[in-house]
Amino acid sequence: MARKQVKGISYAKYGYLFSIPFIVAFVIFSLYPTLYTATLGFTDCKGLGNNNWHFLSDPFENFKNVLSNNSFITSLKNTVAIWIMNFIPQITIALLLTAWFTSRSNEIKGKGFFKVVFYMPNIITAATVAILFNALFSYPVGPVNDILVSLGLRDAAYQFSVDKSASRIIVAFIQFWTWYGNTMIILISGVLGISPDIYEAAEIDGANGVQTFFKITIPNIKTVLLYNLVTSLVGGLNMYDIPKLYLNGGPDNATLTANVFIYNQAFSGSYMYNKAAAASMIMFVIISICSAILFWIMRDRDEAKIQKEIKAAKKAAKKGV
Repeated sequence: MARKQVKGISYAKYGYLFSIPFIVAFVIFSLYPTLYTATLGFTDCKGLGNNNWHFLSDPFENFKNVLSNNSFITSLKNTVAIWIMNFIPQITIALLLTAWFTSRSNEIKGKGFFKVVFYMPNIITAATVAILFNALFSYPVGPVNDILVSLGLRDAAYQFSVDKSASRIIVAFIQFWTWYGNTMIILISGVLGISPDIYEAAEIDGANGVQTFFKITIPNIKTVLLYNLVTSLVGGLNMYDIPKLYLNGGPDNATLTANVFIYNQAFSGSYMYNKAAAASMIMFVIISICSAILFWIMRDRDEAKIQKEIKAAKKAAKKGV
């Protein structure tokens, strides 16, 4: 009796079908604007509604002008400084909270409540946060000034908005306060993905909480840490909303970030789209290079070594043949 052959059903075509909406949206709203912006960086496109732009005889003229612009250099320095000032405490506090929430020895009541409270600043809109901190640090009357004067730390109200260092610190604090909860949730998710058997073995061997955290938890969430570092770097170098809405880059360009500079070039009366596009592409290159460096630094060296040995063995085998 002949066996009836059953044909296998391929579902691959349905995967391609369901990916079409994303591909269309990506091409229209991401890929095309990126390519168009890159093109404008090589042109003389200036002025609102200008459609008669042409490519420059020196294609890198806009890029040279941007790189020699003191305001752009200042904005780049401010961006890096503010990102570092907010990321170091952000990752530190997030790791401490992660260790606290995932501790196997100390059971904490109401973990869900605390997680919601710590994460809540991340869902508040940037405009709301900017208004809130403007009110907190307002002059001459404001909650922060009232507290400082009542405690005797200052004789009179202090105008934070005209102090460069104070303005940078406040913007960095806002970024930290907004994002540390998000970083904490991601790290907790990474820790929960570690096999409990590893922790049980460490307990049997007599490892304490600190040793367990640094010898087991941190190495096992290395990929999650890399994700947080790269996304924070990308978000930090693209910082725009808080510096723009809180002090509009002031005082004296102290909180002027690269994205605020780009916005000012393109839309704040000058409409120099070519220079704004060139600055955008410069930031794109900087972010790409920094991300690549981070991936290289935090790569799995043992895995890379094994891959090299496998390649070397294959080459040796081919030569032997």
